[in-house]
Amino acid sequence: MRGADSGDGGLYGERTTTALNAWSSVNGATLSVIAESSRVSSALPNALHVVFPTGRTGPVGFANAGYFGIKVTPSTTYSASFFYRFPTASSFRGTATLSLQTTSGTILGSSNVSISGAQTSWQQLTVQITPNVAPPSGSTANRFVLSLDGASAAGQTVNFALLSLFPPTFKGRPNGMRADIAEVLVEMGPSFFRFPGGNNVEGQTVAQRWQWNNTTRYAILLQRNHNKIHSDAFQGRVGDWSYVNTDGLGLLEYLNWCEDSGMEPIMAIWAGFALGGTSVAEAALGPYIQQAADQINFAIGINGTSAAATLRASLGHPEPFKLTYVEVGNEDFFASTSYVYRWRNFVTALQSQFPQLHFIATSNTFNPVLSPVPTEYDVHVYQTPLWFAQNSFFYDGFQRNGTKYFEVTTLNSSPSMGKFTQYLIKGRVRRDDQ
Repeated sequence: MRGADSGDGGLYGERTTTALNAWSSVNGATLSVIAESSRVSSALPNALHVVFPTGRTGPVGFANAGYFGIKVTPSTTYSASFFYRFPTASSFRGTATLSLQTTSGTILGSSNVSISGAQTSWQQLTVQITPNVAPPSGSTANRFVLSLDGASAAGQTVNFALLSLFPPTFKGRPNGMRADIAEVLVEMGPSFFRFPGGNNVEGQTVAQRWQWNNTTRYAILLQRNHNKIHSDAFQGRVGDWSYVNTDGLGLLEYLNWCEDSGMEPIMAIWAGFALGGTSVAEAALGPYIQQAADQINFAIGINGTSAAATLRASLGHPEPFKLTYVEVGNEDFFASTSYVYRWRNFVTALQSQFPQLHFIATSNTFNPVLSPVPTEYDVHVYQTPLWFAQNSFFYDGFQRNGTKYFEVTTLNSSPSMGKFTQYLIKGRVRRDDQ
């Protein structure tokens, strides 16, 4: 199974989105995004600034529409949390109501928590919401709402940050996978899982690449007192598909997912190429190779032998994870010329540190010629149904030298695609000694 890219809005359990167009006012509250003078973390300079108007009664606040709505299941417990602070101390004491509602305002479930105007530093509050009303016809046209009583909150100003809503997660993992999707995937019986996706690992620029150490920050926060926030928590980055990736689904979560589901992990490392066309010069690869080594050590290093392995142990997994395969880059036929030196430098350095691992190449097979010689290739085929029907002998031309090949990907999503991919699969089975 291929990785689910960033996971946001899908396999990753988090149901709220950071997209600006997902936020809306409830009953006249004034919303603005401000540069915070006192940040939740150094990576989050902004906050949601909410002014509660005078002359309003009933719930006043704001809502988040989630990723194309929010699936709400009655009698299921959702975990909701948020950070808040009053920019200026006030005598206000009241109740914040967190609720799941239809877009027309029907409350499906709610929970209350006390907040205080004396709280001028950031505080995180967490509640459980168990809906007792079903949305009409199972509709996902629902939203997550935070509100105060309009009359008692009149004139107050409150800053909010990091609102979160999680349904039950697979195996009950904090910050884990959405249980309903994960369980269906596991029932399909996949034998492996490649992460953190394909293009997701590369980024459009070098700065926007996936970086394992940026994805462990939420896990670090979960292990700490909520009032002592890790300085770089929740950085996120611009993704490859026009939205911001939270990177809340990170390396630890991927490794736990593979372990919990019994899938063989195939872990990709960034290999010096960004989708915008940048290849890092050979002389400048050193820091990126070290980052890849740290990523591998986080997964399989012995506790106490490296900072990365010690970090993993501190996050609740003292024993190394199972890991045999590391994929070097993604679809490097787009930059095959530079892949020659990038592959050579990454694999030579990493093989010396981790001789037990298999490193998978992502260029076209044996073109260009790579050294060290790859033991495995990740083969990506994007074609039409007709192409598959006409190329059942595709694998016959592959070298029969013990090299292993895996993965076929398709562009056409027509219902008949399964029938046509069978031609290629049969040809591959026929060459099963490869």
